[in-house]
Amino acid sequence: MLPRTIRKSRKQRLVSEINITPFTDVILVLLIIFMVTTPLISQSTLKVKLPEAKSSQPMETGNQKKAYVTINNEGLLYLDSKIVTRKELKEKLGALRAAHPEIGVILRADKSSRFKDVVEVLDSLNELNIAKLDIETLTQTLR
Repeated sequence: MLPRTIRKSRKQRLVSEINITPFTDVILVLLIIFMVTTPLISQSTLKVKLPEAKSSQPMETGNQKKAYVTINNEGLLYLDSKIVTRKELKEKLGALRAAHPEIGVILRADKSSRFKDVVEVLDSLNELNIAKLDIETLTQTLR
């Protein structure tokens, strides 16, 4: 037998493709996690000491649009965890009401906030004809 000295004249190319399917799966899972947890985080970042009520009832949960108005103990106003002035609150709630006529507002007022601040917010809601209002309280447990 004769030794073979035939060489391949073609050079082999390296295949350098990146499979992005696992990366895409991870990104989609992270996106879903952030979409679920963001509303929960935004509501829990505003620390207010809610007043207690003996006869409070759970809020109705429906598919309607809800806006959270928070008044802290210093009198600062928040609309969905973003600080706003009284004028901005009225403008933004007016825009939300125009987009969603059946919007519901959940008022979270610190128990040491001034009553004047609460009345001003209620007055603004009345001027905007927002009829669905819930005032968030803590339920007092009877022993």
